[in-house]
Amino acid sequence: MAKNPALNLTVVFILCCSTPFFTDGSGSQAHSQTKPSTNETPEKLVPTNYGYDHDRRTVMIPMRDGVKLHTVILVPNGAKNAPILLTRTPYDADALTNHSQSAHLGPRIYGYDNATEVIVDGGYIRAVQDIRGKYESEGEYVMNRPLHGPWNSTAVDHATDTYDTIEWLIKNIPETNGKVGILGISYDGFLPLMAVVRPHPALKVSVAMNPMVDGWMGDDWFHHGAFRQQMMSYFYNQEATRDNDARWWTTHYDDYDMFMEAGSAGELGRRRGLEQVGFWRKVLEHPAYDAFWRDQAMDRILAAEPLKVPLMLVHSLWDQEDIYGAPAVYKALKPKDTRNDKVFLVIGPWHHGQEIGDGSALGPIKFNSNTAYFFRQEILAPFLAQYLKDGAPRANLPVVSAFETGTNRWLQLSDWPAGCESGCTITPTPFYMDDSSRAGFAPPSDKGQPYDEYISDPAKPVPYRRRPIPSLDYDYEEGWSKWLVDDQREASGRPDVLAFVSKELTAPLKISGQPMVNLIASTSGTDADWVVKLIDVYPDEVAGQPGLGGYQLMVSADIFRGRYRESFELPKAISSNQPLPYRWALPHANHVFLPGHRIMVQIQSSWFPLYDRNPQTFVPSIFWAKPEDYRKAIHRVYHTPKEASYIEIPVVKSEGG
Repeated sequence: MAKNPALNLTVVFILCCSTPFFTDGSGSQAHSQTKPSTNETPEKLVPTNYGYDHDRRTVMIPMRDGVKLHTVILVPNGAKNAPILLTRTPYDADALTNHSQSAHLGPRIYGYDNATEVIVDGGYIRAVQDIRGKYESEGEYVMNRPLHGPWNSTAVDHATDTYDTIEWLIKNIPETNGKVGILGISYDGFLPLMAVVRPHPALKVSVAMNPMVDGWMGDDWFHHGAFRQQMMSYFYNQEATRDNDARWWTTHYDDYDMFMEAGSAGELGRRRGLEQVGFWRKVLEHPAYDAFWRDQAMDRILAAEPLKVPLMLVHSLWDQEDIYGAPAVYKALKPKDTRNDKVFLVIGPWHHGQEIGDGSALGPIKFNSNTAYFFRQEILAPFLAQYLKDGAPRANLPVVSAFETGTNRWLQLSDWPAGCESGCTITPTPFYMDDSSRAGFAPPSDKGQPYDEYISDPAKPVPYRRRPIPSLDYDYEEGWSKWLVDDQREASGRPDVLAFVSKELTAPLKISGQPMVNLIASTSGTDADWVVKLIDVYPDEVAGQPGLGGYQLMVSADIFRGRYRESFELPKAISSNQPLPYRWALPHANHVFLPGHRIMVQIQSSWFPLYDRNPQTFVPSIFWAKPEDYRKAIHRVYHTPKEASYIEIPVVKSEGG
C-alpha cells in the first residue's frame, strides 16, 4: 500500500481483481470511466490522412456485364486538369499502391510496375486495377483472357474491360483533364496491347514494357516448342486461388533435382494436383503451335487492327521471360505507321522489368550510366507528357531508341534494325562453324572432319545455370533475373556442349537485329532439342574488372525443338542419322564485339530445368514421356562446303566500308 499526500488518496492494489480502483480513505471506490467489456476498436475508422500529399480512393467500377473491378485511385493534392495513368494487373492493386506506410505518393508506389519519378514528378493521377477474377475484383479469371471469339465465348475481354474502366474514370474523377494513358510490364504489359484493340477515345497513349505477346513462340510458356517447365510454379500461384495465397512448393533446394526426380513435366504436374488449374490443362492440350496459340498472339491480332493510339514498346536485350514480344509487335505494326507517329520502340540493356529500377549494370556487365533512369527521364516522361498533358511540347523522340552494348551508348534510329544513326547498312553474313572447334566468316573446307559430335544423355541434362538452381520464387533477383548474362565457361567445358570460337578480332564488329541459325545436324534418336548461343568472349584479362577476364557473355541464344523442324503445328519424328537443316531466329541483339574479343558459338541439346527434357525418342506428347522413352543419342553438327552450319549474323557496315 502507498499513500500520495498531495491527493490524500490511498492506492490499493488488489491482485485478484481485474479492474483497478482508487479509494479516498473513506472506503468509497472511484472506478475508471471505461467499462471492461467495451470494444476498443471503432466500428469504422475514419483516418484524418494528416500529412498526406495525395488522396487514396478505392472504388468498384462496373463493367458492361455487371461485374465490378476493384480499382485504387491516387490523386495528388491540388490536382486540377490532371491526366490519368492506368495500370491493370493480376498482381494485387492494393499491394502495388502500398509499398510503404509513408504519407507521400513516391514511397507509396515505389516498386514493381511503377515508373515512380515519372508518375510523381509528372503530377499524374495514378489508377491501378485488379483484372477480373483476381484479388478484390469480381468475375472469373482466365490466364491472358483472349478477345471475344473462338477462345472466349463471353461478351467481355480485356479490351472491353479497359474501355469501360476509362469511361468510368473520366466521368467520376473531377480532377482529370479527361486524358488517359495505360502502361505496364510483362502481364501488365500485355494489357496495354489489349487496350488499343477498339480503344476508348480518351485513351491517348499506351506503353507496353516487356509484354507477353506469343506464349508459344518465344515468351513465357514455350520457346520454339520447348516447354519452359520452371514456369509451372507461376501457373499454380496465379490460378489456384483468387488471392495467390496457395503457393507452389519445393521438395529440393535445387530445382534440377526436383524436376529430374519427377521425370516429366506432366508427371510433376499430376503429383502437385496442377490439373485443377485451368490454364495448365490448356497447355497440356496444346503442346504444338495450333490455332489456340496463333489466335492469341498479340502481334497477329494488332496487325489486323487500325492504328489509333500512339504505342511505345519497351524491350530488354536480356529479358529472361518475354524476350520475343516487343520486337515482334513492332515488326507487325511498323509497316502500317506510314507517318512515323504511332509506333515507337525502346531497346535497353536490361533484364525483365529492369527499366523501372537501376540500369547501371546487369550482373557483372556495367553500362557506364544508369540506362534505366535515362529511359524514364529522357524517353518515357516526355513521351507521356506529349499525349497526356495539355499544352505539353512534342517529345521529339526517334522512332527507335536503342542502347548499343559493347560501346555502351544510346542511338537514335529511324527504324529497327537500322544499325546506326546514318550512313550504314546491315548485311546478313554467315558466321561458320568449322573443324577443330574453329569459327569464322570463311566457309568450311572439305579437308577436316565433316562433323563434330557429342552424346546427349537425358539422364545428365546440361543445366542452364550453375547449380544449385533454387526455385524462381526464392532466387529472382540474384539468379533468375540475371541468368542470361551468366558466364558460359562452365558449359563450354562439358563434353556434351560444342564450342566453336573465332580468332581475336582486330577491329570492332557490330551486329544489329536477329541472328538466324542455319544448323545442319543429325541425331541417332527420333527427336532432339538444339540450343544455340552466340557469345562474346572477353580478353584473358580485363583492366579494372579482373573477374571479366575470359568471360563468355551470351549476346543472343535460344532453343529449338526438333520435332517442329518442318511444321510448328504438326510435329514429326526426325529421321535417324540423317543430316537435316534446322533454321530459326535468335533474339534481337544490338552489340559491338570489341577488338581483342572473340566470337563463340555453343551448341547443346538441353537447358535444364528451365526447359523440359526431350526424351530423344519421338512420343506423341513430351509432357507424358515415360522413363523408358528417355534415351542417349549421338548428335552431330556438320560443317562441310555442302553441309555447312552457320549463324547468319546481321553485320553493320559503314557506307563505303
